[in-house]
Amino acid sequence: MTHTTFPDRATMAELLAKMLWEIKAVHFNAEQPYKLASGMASPVYIDCRKLLSYPRVRSAVMDFAASVITRDAGFERFDCIAGGETAGIPFAALLADRLSLPMIYVRKKPKGHGRNAQIEGHMPEGSRVLVIEDLTTAGGSMFTLIDAIRAAGGIVDHGMALFYYGIFNEGALRFADGKVKLHHIATWRNVLAVAKEQKLFDEKTLSEVEAFLDAPLAWSGRNGGVSELSL
Repeated sequence: MTHTTFPDRATMAELLAKMLWEIKAVHFNAEQPYKLASGMASPVYIDCRKLLSYPRVRSAVMDFAASVITRDAGFERFDCIAGGETAGIPFAALLADRLSLPMIYVRKKPKGHGRNAQIEGHMPEGSRVLVIEDLTTAGGSMFTLIDAIRAAGGIVDHGMALFYYGIFNEGALRFADGKVKLHHIATWRNVLAVAKEQKLFDEKTLSEVEAFLDAPLAWSGRNGGVSELSL
């Protein structure tokens, strides 16, 4: 793999944003906000799992993920790729294949029978593990995986999210406190930039989305959702 094979970071972010719009994996609706699991009201919604259903898109995105990791972390930095149940598992398999590395997956909780395993697959103690998720909001679900891997004797210094919300200070703090460097391809800012460029929505919708990205909890509070995030 050579560095000239792949586009620069800004181009990869823009291309992923365009792909997400093309396959209808992202949605804007300021009139009827989406209610997230956290209780937040949001004018934006994303389903990265749809990437799996489009082979050409999927292949390009995994090329981008491999490029980001090898450029920013290194070529021989990891012994294993880990995905989380359930959405992270296929992406971990695809990235492990790209990087010619073993793969494991982490259950949300130990399965409660047999060996009571939370980690499935072979992970020798001291393995340097890259955790990958399709999507990270503020890091909560990723750290569930990281904590389980560390408890089992793995070393986690890096995480990979194909898509990172990139709008919560709490997320940046969590990764800093947890001593994990987060790598990602695109954020909501990239998705908004493409929506503006392609004039996919009226000005009011675009400005409401921008207001949400600038101050998500304040926007949520004004639109019937929680105004504090419990992380």
